[in-house]
Amino acid sequence: MALTNIEPVSRESTAGIIARQLRAAIMSGALAPGTQLGESELAARFQVSRGPLREAMQRLVSEGLLRSERHRGLFVIDLEAGDVLDIYTARGAIERAAVLLILRGDIAAAADRLDATVREMASAAHDDDPAALSTADLRFHEALIEASGSKRLVRMASTLLIETRMCLTALQDTYSHVEERVGEHTQIIEALRAGDERAVLALLDAHMEDAVRRLAPGSSLHP
Repeated sequence: MALTNIEPVSRESTAGIIARQLRAAIMSGALAPGTQLGESELAARFQVSRGPLREAMQRLVSEGLLRSERHRGLFVIDLEAGDVLDIYTARGAIERAAVLLILRGDIAAAADRLDATVREMASAAHDDDPAALSTADLRFHEALIEASGSKRLVRMASTLLIETRMCLTALQDTYSHVEERVGEHTQIIEALRAGDERAVLALLDAHMEDAVRRLAPGSSLHP
């Protein structure tokens, strides 16, 4: 069968480049939740006309990262309590499934891979680098899912990537001692390495529940 509608792949468009950079800024917290995006300022910063900038921002609106307010403009989304619950409910389902698959496979290799990310977390905590700590935290959960060997779980998790990082950035200010975050992840690895399914699932669930309570006080994954 002839693929008559297939066209040559073109280089990334200007709008695509702008959208990618804005996503990264939202993910890292450089563009904080609730921030209003001014067209004139951004067009000057990117040194582009308003056309590709508007196209890029509309992409982020369709992805749910920006919200439009009539007569006011575009804003970075705020993660309300319902959003936090939804994100962690989805993440919990994906990561529980990943753990069950890991326990059927090479547990030691998965645990070693996770150990490397926790060492990154510990190093960031020692250096008092909250951004690096959140990056390493995100890598832990990405590595957990990748270690499952399930392409579909990885693909599902990738759709939550930016919102997850937004949550992790918000979590930075809720810990009195950042070592708590390192300790939680270390416990998950130890239970995994021991092959204790009940313990690792309980620890993962408690880890998710703790994040929900910090980000959305009064909320719970288990009402």
